[in-house]
Amino acid sequence: MGADYLRHVEGTGGYLVSSPFRAAFREAWFDPEFWGSRAEPVTRGGRGAAWFVSAPTGDFVLRHFCRGGLPGRFIRRDYVFTRADAVRSFAEFQLLFRLREQGLPVPEPIAAGYRKRGTLLYRAALIIRRIPGARPLTDFASEDQEPVWTAAGQCIRRFHDASVFHADLNCLNILVADEVYLIDFDRGRIVTAPDTSDWRQANLNRLRRSVDKCLGHLDRQRRDRLWSRLLAGYQAQ
Repeated sequence: MGADYLRHVEGTGGYLVSSPFRAAFREAWFDPEFWGSRAEPVTRGGRGAAWFVSAPTGDFVLRHFCRGGLPGRFIRRDYVFTRADAVRSFAEFQLLFRLREQGLPVPEPIAAGYRKRGTLLYRAALIIRRIPGARPLTDFASEDQEPVWTAAGQCIRRFHDASVFHADLNCLNILVADEVYLIDFDRGRIVTAPDTSDWRQANLNRLRRSVDKCLGHLDRQRRDRLWSRLLAGYQAQ
């Protein structure tokens, strides 16, 4: 895997960059201001810290790592630094490489970076290739689009069968394009040691809560119908 990307780490920070982009890459890519009008803020699911970038080398998504919920009100972008390979952007970049090697439908990682803030803290960013024409699962809620939910269930089952834990499996992190993709693997991992916890069911329970929240404008019967189609796909594998 090391031949597939360049790793550069120094005292104040570092980056990983996919081999095809080594010649063009600049650390300034992690700054949306560098892209100017070519960077468009993501309005759904981006927490105000993600941008669609139209670059000469392709269409990217730039994401700054930040906390959501109550912690994000106090410490939004700073994380405690322990070592370079534990930095959240590095961990997600490397996980995406492994998942793509296994043929799983995830975005192509382009670059990951971090900058230290003093000795204890850092801020991180990730760049992935934008999936052409991708739309979130919630855009496919009509009766004639139910097969998409079956395909989503099949996709999730592929990841679970590969022992892939997604820390934030929600409707906005399931994208539909030429196939169904999972995105945003921050804090995700491949479960390698025996695990007695039912993390797969916990993943599904989290997703069900997301369905009820994101599609709350639909009646309960319609949401239940979509969910049953997703479970049918999951259980058919």
